[in-house]
Amino acid sequence: GGGGHSARLLARLGSGGAVYGMDQDPEALAAARGRIGSDPRFHPIQGNFAYLDTLLPPEHLGRVQGVLFDLGVSTHQIQEPARGFSFQADDAELDMRMSPDAPTTAKVVVNETDPDELRRILWQYGEERHSRTIVRAIVDARPLRTTGDLRRTVLQVVKGPMAVKSLARVFQAVRIEVNQELESLRSALNGVLRVLAPGGRLVVLSYHSLEDRIVKNFLKCGNLDGTVDKDFYGHPVCTILPLTRQLLRPDEQEILANPAARSARMRVGVRTTLEV
Repeated sequence: GGGGHSARLLARLGSGGAVYGMDQDPEALAAARGRIGSDPRFHPIQGNFAYLDTLLPPEHLGRVQGVLFDLGVSTHQIQEPARGFSFQADDAELDMRMSPDAPTTAKVVVNETDPDELRRILWQYGEERHSRTIVRAIVDARPLRTTGDLRRTVLQVVKGPMAVKSLARVFQAVRIEVNQELESLRSALNGVLRVLAPGGRLVVLSYHSLEDRIVKNFLKCGNLDGTVDKDFYGHPVCTILPLTRQLLRPDEQEILANPAARSARMRVGVRTTLEV
């Protein structure tokens, strides 16, 4: 994002500490550099966190004391109309790529995806119960060029007080598909096991149930299935364990200070001594 978490981490670290800030969006890295300045302890890396364990310098593998994932779209990306993330913009191109190097845009997903597959995307990634009706409207309206085109198409078939929520879910689903966000999260979680030192912390901030479900399962024992393997004696064999049993949410005071935190969900895990 804009480097806020990195700046707070650096404020708590001594002179021998270091923060590696990873983002696939060059605009986010530029914002972070502008915020943090020339602090030699900050090391920006452009890349998808799905490849965390290969982008990080190899000498740090297994030695990192903490990893923080702040998932999803950033406030800057939403507020920049030209990026195409927001349904409030009229004339923005249907883009939604977090990285300018990503091969697929929202325009491709909306206009070229098979209707059955598009229904799956809206249902699975947006949990949108009007997905079938919305997809029929999208197919009839093709080609859609702008965020305004997509918004108007959805509002043709979803009326009343639920319309805004449906818009948010449709845009979320298309965005997740464009950026392969859930696949990247799964890959990044597996990479964490190679990065963290024993006793190191993993902190994940997620913003919807799809992300949180993946993280919750992973923290049960260190695998994406959420299964707890056991040794010959019936003892759990876990590479990571939840440090907090309950989902953590911002309180009213934090939401007042930072409205963007309203939907944030935090889970924390600790790396065990078991080798991958």
